[in-house]
Amino acid sequence: MRRSYLRFLSLLVATLILGAAACAQTNSAILLTVDATQAPLKILRAHLEIPVNPGPLTLYYPKWIPGMHEPAGPIANLTGLKFSSGGKTIPWQRDLLDVFTFHVDVPQGANRLEVAFDYLDPSGLGSATDKLLALNWNQVLLYPAGHPAAQIMFQPTLLLPQGWKFGTALPDGKQTGAQVVFATVALDRLVDSPLLAGEYYRAIDLTPPGEPVHHEIDIVADSEAALAMGPDVQKGLTNLVAETGKLFGARHYREYHFLLTLSDHTPHFGLEHHESNDSRLPERVFLSPGAAREVGGLLAHEFAHSWNGKFRRPKDLTTPDFQAPMETDLLWVYEGGTSFLGDLLATRCGLWTPEEYRQSLAGIAASLGPGRPGRTWRPLRDTAGAIPGMFGGGGWSSWRRGSDYYEEGELLWLEVAAILHDQTHGQKSIEDFLRAFYGGPNNGPEVKTYTFEELVQALNQVVAYDWAGFWNQRLTSNSPAAPAGGLESSGWKVELTSELPGATRAVRGVSSATYSIGLMLAQDGAVLDSFYGGPAFRAGITSGMKVVAVNGRAYTADRLTDAIKAAQNSSPPIELLVVSNEYYKTCAIDYHDGERYPHLVRDPAKPDYLSEFLKPLARQD
Repeated sequence: MRRSYLRFLSLLVATLILGAAACAQTNSAILLTVDATQAPLKILRAHLEIPVNPGPLTLYYPKWIPGMHEPAGPIANLTGLKFSSGGKTIPWQRDLLDVFTFHVDVPQGANRLEVAFDYLDPSGLGSATDKLLALNWNQVLLYPAGHPAAQIMFQPTLLLPQGWKFGTALPDGKQTGAQVVFATVALDRLVDSPLLAGEYYRAIDLTPPGEPVHHEIDIVADSEAALAMGPDVQKGLTNLVAETGKLFGARHYREYHFLLTLSDHTPHFGLEHHESNDSRLPERVFLSPGAAREVGGLLAHEFAHSWNGKFRRPKDLTTPDFQAPMETDLLWVYEGGTSFLGDLLATRCGLWTPEEYRQSLAGIAASLGPGRPGRTWRPLRDTAGAIPGMFGGGGWSSWRRGSDYYEEGELLWLEVAAILHDQTHGQKSIEDFLRAFYGGPNNGPEVKTYTFEELVQALNQVVAYDWAGFWNQRLTSNSPAAPAGGLESSGWKVELTSELPGATRAVRGVSSATYSIGLMLAQDGAVLDSFYGGPAFRAGITSGMKVVAVNGRAYTADRLTDAIKAAQNSSPPIELLVVSNEYYKTCAIDYHDGERYPHLVRDPAKPDYLSEFLKPLARQD
């Protein structure tokens, strides 16, 4: 070990020890001003005034953001960083072992440290357009080491473009012209309270009659026309609020805001928070025929996270600040359980039809079944535990596996619901577990942690069963078959037929090529995945290629479907011309079984528990 490295380690240790002393004025709030007046240019300007004492000081840029499940703080977007005190610039140094950490020496006589930097929102798929901004506070702040996030106080101020309005669950925001001033708030609550703002803004009350806690949806969009939520969607979201009250029997927030950004220039996703969710969908989703399904599927999932993931959270996903690593091995509860709850709630509130729910389950079960051989080497537990740094990753998903704890977790929690029902002959249900595990008084947003052993204990308190054995077997299984026990015991089974599903959009990632020749294709023919060992794979087609022609004619999805149909009644193979790295080749696919789409079909030998399970608890049709 080099001597210079030892000196650095000694300095680092001393810095960490003295960091708390350098910022000992914890009774004073950090002043944070975010200038978003240039948000249309993809620039946010942050200015902080941090109460300090002289000496070494360590500051963090948030690294592990709750709900992201990986060290995904966008540190690369922080630019123009400057430290000063009393008008004098102070040098800084980035930690050589952690790019999210900065060190400064506060000079004698200084009691406040000023920090300024720009946050550059990436062009293309960012969080701002000419007309709107979706702001996550963790992007625009630094905070001192040495104290839990719950003990570090911030007093935020936001400057908006003229005429913009905003929505957030962050309390006490007072807007005067273009300036919004918020009350002092703890860092953990600030990061847990995103904000959206825009020229085209609309707030709609979603509080059901008799509900004491206020609920609303705040919408910003790239056009005024896009704000036109239809009455069926509004009714469904109001029903969603009512159904959660019946399902969980408790709330754990002061009020709740669905924050919805509608733009074709921001990524489409959802991120959960205690009292809100940051959800983003295409600009004209409300104007589309599938509005209820698209909005319901996303918002019901993120809303359910307020109970499962925010209030009840795995102990190893609960850290004192945003730098400590998180252990993700219980994501089959956090995310898999929420996928189960979100789809159930979307159906019970009427945003999904029962047929759409069944088609969704059929697509999930088919996507995890034979033809996806990644299950034979990588168990479900590993898909959860290994996810930090492994989101995305391109093609080969059938062999590599990805975040399957979402989909497979949903099937397993359905199986739990079926076991609870069957073991008690209908006297107990999943609702009994949910009310016991997620219930309790409403103390506002708080975290109640659990371990695997405590989850098993909670299930046993509802129905005595070998829950530890159940979970351990399924979490470590390398069976090639999807875990369809919950579907089958609920009176349904998955079949692949040539019939195109009526609720086609409910079948995730399915086309005529998916379960026939084993290809997942983008609209332009790019191969997103070629099922490892499937017909197309055996013919030489792999992820990263692009299909440019079908049987000698330029590729379209309809022409590929026609070729699959025609091959069922003839012996010649399907010929696809593909290109990879500027090299073209023709691949002959020897497949003659026609189209195959997943469906749930009734098993008349068993009672139909699934249909009973989908009945609403609060909604009156």
